[in-house]
Amino acid sequence: MREVVLLDTGPLVAWLCDTDQWHEWSADQFGQLEPAFITCEAVLTEACFLYARAGGDPAKIIGKVRQGLLDATFTLASEAAAIELLMQRYADTPMSLAGACLVRLSEVHKDCRVLTLDKHFKHYRRYGRSVIPLISPW
Repeated sequence: MREVVLLDTGPLVAWLCDTDQWHEWSADQFGQLEPAFITCEAVLTEACFLYARAGGDPAKIIGKVRQGLLDATFTLASEAAAIELLMQRYADTPMSLAGACLVRLSEVHKDCRVLTLDKHFKHYRRYGRSVIPLISPW
């Protein structure tokens, strides 16, 4: 059975941007892990913005969705109540919409790991108490 990998913004941008400090690590992860990587539109929005700011073409990211490498079928509309609760729970800790969506995705996909560069995921908990399994360089 294929491992479920939830994809955060940092590794996606680093993989595509060869000047990013985490490019080699991210490229290694994408070379070892089997797609499709599950993500959300909030991650894609952040990634398009950051990749464009670094001089990349954000359409390349959307192309990865079209190619089936990225699965962005998660919908905020159907998960808004759970995401709202997560953002309220972590109001004193930086939690972006993308981070909240990934925590929620980790609750929906019980046997998964989050591919991230965000150290806040060490503090986030799914179901309020369970550690989220991570793939990270730290």
